[in-house]
Amino acid sequence: MNYRHAFHAGNHADVLKHIAVLALCDALTAKPAAAFALDTHAGRGLYALDSNSAQRTGEAEGGIGRLMAEAPKHPAITRYLSAIRACRHDHGPTAYPGSPWLLAHALREQDRIAACELHPEEAKQLESVFARDSRVAVHERDGYGAMKALLPPRFGETRLNRGLVLIDPPFEAQLEEFDAALGALRDALTRWPQGTYAFWYPIKLRRSLQPFYRRAATLPAKSSFVAELLVRADDSPLRMNGSGLLILNPPWQLDQTMAGVLPLLAKVLGEDAAASGRLEWLKRED
Repeated sequence: MNYRHAFHAGNHADVLKHIAVLALCDALTAKPAAAFALDTHAGRGLYALDSNSAQRTGEAEGGIGRLMAEAPKHPAITRYLSAIRACRHDHGPTAYPGSPWLLAHALREQDRIAACELHPEEAKQLESVFARDSRVAVHERDGYGAMKALLPPRFGETRLNRGLVLIDPPFEAQLEEFDAALGALRDALTRWPQGTYAFWYPIKLRRSLQPFYRRAATLPAKSSFVAELLVRADDSPLRMNGSGLLILNPPWQLDQTMAGVLPLLAKVLGEDAAASGRLEWLKRED
């Protein structure tokens, strides 16, 4: 799976991921202390849904296009659609924000963001998006390596105790990507155990993910759950039938937010009767 994001911006996976990102940011900003966000695979930060790449797949029509048309009533969905409209107000009617743009949109002046992108052309675009935003540091580097280098986060001499690490890899290594991500998460949790971590993954055949679920449950987080959206049956290894998020150390009530969102997304974005949403706890805090 070679997931160059310009081809897939605004699809059903983005909808799930970005609703969760904003909910996580809102939990961080509910308290006055400064927070830190690390986006390990940031992409270019901003996309045009009328570009040749986006038009070639047409995936946004079945994702953000369909959701904006129906706009089901839920505070987290309303929050997300409001962010999309804010992005389009600033960047044009076909703009779609990547996760670093949403982080910058939702976080505050006292917060800090590190956005990592390994591909030089994407990193250059990312730098241009945030050229005037001093809160955002763009790093042209491997995101897993950045987790070692940048955690625990500091701002000057001050250690930041609250924050989010978003891991959204392109899955070019396919199932081997899970090994890299789980290893990076285990290491990061030993150095910054209080951080919240969100790892996005594609779903083709869900049964092939059973080893991932078992290993994720052993990570040294206080609590963890998976939130998954299928838009069709998970019975084909040839296409992405849905996606999920592994959330480690989730903030209070995030599970309730996602549990309310998932069936609405399945109803609006689902392509057949097998569409579904699922939230399952892997570990609950004692």
